[in-house]
Amino acid sequence: MAATSGKSRSLGAQIALMLVIILFCVFPFYWMVTTSLKTQVLALESPPVWLFQPTFSNYLTVLFDDGVMRTLINSLIVAVSTTALAIMLGLPAAYALARFEFRGKKDLWFWFITNRMISPIVLALPFFLIVRNLGMLDKHITLILIYLTFNLPIVIWICTDQFRSIPFELDEAASLEGASQWRIFRSICLPLAMPGVAVSGIFSFIFSWNELMFALVLTRTNAKTAPAMAVSFMEGYNLPYGKIMATSTLIVIPVLIFALIASKHLVRGLTMGAVK
Repeated sequence: MAATSGKSRSLGAQIALMLVIILFCVFPFYWMVTTSLKTQVLALESPPVWLFQPTFSNYLTVLFDDGVMRTLINSLIVAVSTTALAIMLGLPAAYALARFEFRGKKDLWFWFITNRMISPIVLALPFFLIVRNLGMLDKHITLILIYLTFNLPIVIWICTDQFRSIPFELDEAASLEGASQWRIFRSICLPLAMPGVAVSGIFSFIFSWNELMFALVLTRTNAKTAPAMAVSFMEGYNLPYGKIMATSTLIVIPVLIFALIASKHLVRGLTMGAVK
């Protein structure tokens, strides 16, 4: 009886802790969505108003009057293009790092990883000066190429580990059957590494979609992304919380849908190769 009672208390404590963690994680999203459905007066009420008549005026304003729809399209163009380029360039590099031995391999691997460690604030001014001198300010291609510099290492990092988890004996067997190295990569290794490819694609898309620093520095109107637009609503002491939260919600929704659709690949890709 004492052991059963102890197990019940332990289970209850675990459930309570899990509920607290879920509440801690979900509450910011709840607050963002509810604030986006409030008027400016209700949003500034203290203590907060929990029961209110929701309004969609903030969404209508930011979408059709403030041009947030255009910035969402810009974010989609940049994120999808960056993800596609990162995967196309990163997969051959990851395969080479996983399957071949060559001089300077460790140094090259370290260089790829350290590119992701550099803080964006350190690179913002140099990138701005270079882009301005080249006459490429406020262009989609500028953001795509710059986002590629920190998304390509992610793809290489994740996919290299995925290719390493695939038994090398499969390559040897295919080679004995006369398959070329390209055929082995395309027909054998790539399908088996698809969970890792999906994970790297998800991360690349999310990081590109949410990026703010370079979008603020390098865009004005034509290529402005949704996160930069949300920040632009802040003007001195004028903080339209409803419009800011409505824009933030519109930014989060596509990523949330994308992550839910790809969640199976996400879990499988993150755990594949963890146990040898």
